[in-house]
Amino acid sequence: MSATDKEVFFSRLTESISQQQFTKLTLSDRRDKTKDLKNVFVKPVMLKHGLRLSFVYRHPTKDITKNYDLNDAQILLQAMLENDFYKADLFTTANDYHLTIDRSGKTLLKQKAATQSEPVAATHDHAKKRYVNTEHNVYLHELGITSAEGKVKSDKQDKYRQINKYVEIVESIVKEAALPNSFQITDMGAGKGYLTFALYDYLTNTMKLNPRVTGVEMRQGLVDTCNGIAAKANYSNLNFIAGSIDTAELPATDMLIALHACDTATDQAIYRGITGKAKVIICAPCCHKQIRKQLAPVNDLKSITRFGILEERQAEIVTDTLRALILEAFGYKTKVFEFISTEHTAKNLLITAIKTDATSNVKQEVLDRIKNLKALFGIEYHELEKLMEIL
Repeated sequence: MSATDKEVFFSRLTESISQQQFTKLTLSDRRDKTKDLKNVFVKPVMLKHGLRLSFVYRHPTKDITKNYDLNDAQILLQAMLENDFYKADLFTTANDYHLTIDRSGKTLLKQKAATQSEPVAATHDHAKKRYVNTEHNVYLHELGITSAEGKVKSDKQDKYRQINKYVEIVESIVKEAALPNSFQITDMGAGKGYLTFALYDYLTNTMKLNPRVTGVEMRQGLVDTCNGIAAKANYSNLNFIAGSIDTAELPATDMLIALHACDTATDQAIYRGITGKAKVIICAPCCHKQIRKQLAPVNDLKSITRFGILEERQAEIVTDTLRALILEAFGYKTKVFEFISTEHTAKNLLITAIKTDATSNVKQEVLDRIKNLKALFGIEYHELEKLMEIL
């Protein structure tokens, strides 16, 4: 009994994988046009557990990627050809194979010359760029992120990823804001300085800029420790001072950063950034008690405040929306997006603002939107409004 077209097709797939000739495989021509799964794309990937096949499920508004071992992948492909798709195209460095199934179940397999002569490297996606080098890195070792050999410790992997993501974000902001080669960064509430050190390192040694960075921290012990590490790393333009967000004596600042300043401390930081004429303001808000105490909508929105967890989340959304609007009112181009949370807080929202309007005029149309939003939620005032005297 001769092999069927399907059996030959999957035999060629197995052979191409074992001989490292497999390039890619696609499934197309949906059986059920009402389903939103449009195509499936398959390629080889090398993971720590060995070779896998990576499936990309293409939907109209999203792609979903899943990896399978070779046996499970073949079973899944056979099932999808039975139930979901009429066409399968296999590309190898030896030949291309095109399997078609008609509505009655009849199959046709065509073999054509290979369209690609070089095998695809079985790598898992693109290698992620590491913005912070661990080799011979003094501050990462001193802060307990890396071992003496320069390897990231297993329990610090999340922290290291957060550091890299943070540097990536700030790099793009520095470029967008077109800051000069020499500029001042003030990091309010610097804590142990993980992010402060990494940012100084990247801006100075990778971007070849000449920033002056000041970390502000209330705890004198941390200030002393961080200054000691900065000295060991020979970071002459990085220093830490003791002080609070609302009262610390700050240098003239081009970029003000406040990550996870609790409740109205974030508003104090934004206030100091605006009034200090900072070109860039970056905040990761934490806690939103001031607005939550005031939430008292009299319309249908009052249903939200019946449930504690929903009231809390609504307070966060409203608070940070008002902050973003107030920044816009004072001439800043503002973005709000997700960041990576730390071990200290689950909050992962970042507000970034770049001064684009050089005038000192406050935008009345934005103030009107703020007023309307407060009325909608029964809010008397927002702390940043009071600080900026725009109530």
